[in-house]
Amino acid sequence: MLVDGYNVIHANTSLSAMAAESLDAARKQLCDALCEFRALSRYRIIVIFDAHLVAGGEGSVENYRNIKVVFTKEAETADNYIERAAYKLARSQSRDKITVATSDVLEQLIILGSGASRVSAEDLWTEIEAARQEMRTRFIQNRPIKRNPIESLLDPETARKLDEMRYKK
Repeated sequence: MLVDGYNVIHANTSLSAMAAESLDAARKQLCDALCEFRALSRYRIIVIFDAHLVAGGEGSVENYRNIKVVFTKEAETADNYIERAAYKLARSQSRDKITVATSDVLEQLIILGSGASRVSAEDLWTEIEAARQEMRTRFIQNRPIKRNPIESLLDPETARKLDEMRYKK
């Protein structure tokens, strides 16, 4: 999955508000959410951030936990990077399906031509939230039930009487 990072940030109300205060914090929050999503999804995720206005920017590719984070080089937009990557990955020997997450309509049309599928930034965030809820549910279902350690010290008859008093049977 290729993710247009700033597109997703600006499509989400809370991330967009965070970006107004600190773009670094919004990027980190998005990357953390994508890492959680990666843990429960079939996707290998590459999130791309525009750095095309950074003078002398050479671009970079970093591993962040279980995803890749790309900052484009000077004069290269995230859209350019995504188009090139989607085309290259679709033509490679890999049989994996390429999905691009962006709300840029023109970009969606271009990547469809390369054989990739698309998901809007809003729909991606909906999928992320669903994955988070699934993680919470799995965690709660797998937690061991805690017993009262005092009750474990009582003999069965005293424990039964205590239960009767507690539940007024």
